[in-house]
Amino acid sequence: MNAQKKILLADDETVNLDFFEVMLSKLGFVVEKADNGIETLEKAKKFLPDLILLDNIMPGMTGKEITKVLKKDQSFKNISIIMISALDDVKDKVAAFEAGVDDYITKPFNFSEVLARINAVLRNRELFDQIAVRETRLMLAEELNNDLKNNLSVFVENIDELDNAIKTILENAESKGENFNRETFINLVKPISERIMSVRKHIAALDARIEKTINEWNNLKKDEIGLSILEGQIRKFLHQEQQ
Repeated sequence: MNAQKKILLADDETVNLDFFEVMLSKLGFVVEKADNGIETLEKAKKFLPDLILLDNIMPGMTGKEITKVLKKDQSFKNISIIMISALDDVKDKVAAFEAGVDDYITKPFNFSEVLARINAVLRNRELFDQIAVRETRLMLAEELNNDLKNNLSVFVENIDELDNAIKTILENAESKGENFNRETFINLVKPISERIMSVRKHIAALDARIEKTINEWNNLKKDEIGLSILEGQIRKFLHQEQQ
């Protein structure tokens, strides 16, 4: 997991930046640094990190302000954020989680713990991404089913028109009565009629299967939890664990 992941280090203390850069780079992470709030926000949008290790108190913008800005933007709201802060008060932790951070670590910290938190947050993000992909695939499948059902109705209408056309030809030929052999005509159109009947049966079976699938999806939706709600519940759980 580490080899492909990008981490933005945001801290106004050079010693912290240098320490994390060395340690995380050795572990295979791609690392970028910023030492103030404005630079952090700019680099977050250019570097597009998988995770920001974000100091809460920095010149220019606070970590909480940076988090709020990123989480309001659809292009960057999925960047994971771990806030590191000297503030250990519960209200500060609550404010950080409400702003949108994924985890909160108080100073002084142990690198092993920080690394474990980084890996846990990245795993959670991968899980959310996989859920989002599956949710999108299910939505596309549902749209396809609805389109198929609508197109089947049009197909049935066309078959009805073909049946009616055959009947009209037969009626017109009989009305003229000139050298018309009804039996010969029926034998000519019989293969077509049989094929039409076969197609109707397949359409009916497919329509029933689509209808069953749509009903099953509708039943599942009654107990469905949206991805944003699920993510919020997990963040709430992490926040409770921090208290």
